[in-house]
Amino acid sequence: QVQLVESGGGLVQAGGSLRLSCAVSGTIFSRNAMGWYRQAPGKQRELVAGITSGGSTNYADSVKGRFTISRDNARNMVYLQMNSLKPEDTAVYYCNRDKKYGLPFIWGQGTQVTVSS
Repeated sequence: QVQLVESGGGLVQAGGSLRLSCAVSGTIFSRNAMGWYRQAPGKQRELVAGITSGGSTNYADSVKGRFTISRDNARNMVYLQMNSLKPEDTAVYYCNRDKKYGLPFIWGQGTQVTVSS
């Protein structure tokens, strides 16, 4: 069974940075396109960044130029570097398979990111 464990969230002031990490187990990680999603209160979960097995990346317009997704296939890890954070980035962040490439795994617990103004 696939397990996803996110970490690295916290409280940060607007303009600050955070780096999120996701440990993936139970699947052949290197073959999967992965993504970072977020869900703000009262809103649907949205995909904000994706990375293919080959390392190609894509981003939602709302985070383009500020967020960077990366992966370490040797360690089965996915990362999200978030810079120039804004209050509207406040949400619970999750990693999972990029929905453009397949059905999601069972969701992890996510990690809370709160950006104060």
